Amino acid sequence: MNDENRIDPGHNRPRNALRTAGPIVLGSGILLTVAGFGSLIVAIATGGMPILFFLAFIGLPLTFVGTVMTFAGYMGKIARYTQAESAPVAKDTFNYLADGTQEGVRTVATAIGEGIGAGIGAGAASTEGETKIRCHKCNDLQAADAKFCDSCGATLEKNKPCPSCSELNDPDARFCDNCGHSF
Repeated sequence: MNDENRIDPGHNRPRNALRTAGPIVLGSGILLTVAGFGSLIVAIATGGMPILFFLAFIGLPLTFVGTVMTFAGYMGKIARYTQAESAPVAKDTFNYLADGTQEGVRTVATAIGEGIGAGIGAGAASTEGETKIRCHKCNDLQAADAKFCDSCGATLEKNKPCPSCSELNDPDARFCDNCGHSF
């Protein structure tokens, strides 16, 4: 099934009419314009009056209308051609930019992570001058040096190494805190 049959069947009739009438009107406009200007040129060369020059004033608008009708009749084909030509270029450009900026994005993400870690620590909170860490299971605040949660008993140590970058993560982590690797 070609592209033209996938669109609404109600479009076939007007599209075909535009594709037929457009070139006929365009050709008629060009012929009338040429006849009108030809009459003017002959009149200038012979010193007479341009008898058929008025045809140019009929032909020029017909040329415009015929051009618009023809363009409207082939608009779908033109749009599909343009899309097929430009989409691969846009895709290649996007991929080129993405490949070229990966290292910069990684550097910014690392700097942000270090900045957050330099504060009170990831998952940590400060209450009355005492630093506490949040349990990854029950979300309860615990002392910063605690090994297990007082509320649920879960281990608070990061003991799950990332196979990609060796960063230690929470035992139930689904993604690495450092590189984002999926566990």
